[in-house]
Amino acid sequence: MADHESIFKLSEALVSELAASGKTISTAESCTGGWISKAITDVDGSSTVFAYGLVSYSNGAKESLLGVQPRTLDENGAVSEVVVREMADGALRLSGADIAVAVSGIAGPTGGSEDKPVGTVWFAWSLRDGSDTKTDASCEHFTGDRELVRESTVAYAIQGVRERIA
Repeated sequence: MADHESIFKLSEALVSELAASGKTISTAESCTGGWISKAITDVDGSSTVFAYGLVSYSNGAKESLLGVQPRTLDENGAVSEVVVREMADGALRLSGADIAVAVSGIAGPTGGSEDKPVGTVWFAWSLRDGSDTKTDASCEHFTGDRELVRESTVAYAIQGVRERIA
C-alpha cells in the first residue's frame, strides 16, 4: 500500500533519474484519471522530463486519442494486457517521449467480475530502444477501497518506470 508521501518520494526520484539520463516520459491513464501525471508534475523541475499526460477513461478516448483498436477492446475489454500495450505504444508515438506508462483497471467499488475482480489493474511500459520500441506489461490485484486501489496503482506504475530506466 502506498500513501501520498511515498508517491511523492517515488516521483521525486523518478524525475531526478529521468533528468540525469536526459529521458522524457508520457502517461496514458484510465483508472487513475491523471493521478500518475499529477504525481510526476508535483515535483519541481518535472517540466524538463514530462512530455504528455493522456486520460483515456472511456473506450472511445482510448481509440481516438491513443489508437487502441476497437476490435482489441471488443475482444478483450479495456482492462487487459493487449489494451494497455496499445495505450502505452500510442502514448509513446504521440508524445515522442522516451518512455510511456499506461494503466487500465477496476478501482471499484463496482464494475468487477469473476474474471476481473475489483482491484485488477493492467500496466504497460513502452520504451524507445534505438529505432525500435520495447513494451512489457503486468497485471496486479490490489485490495482496499477505490482510493487505495488507485493510490497503489500510481505507486506501482511509477516504480515500474524507475525499474525500466535503471
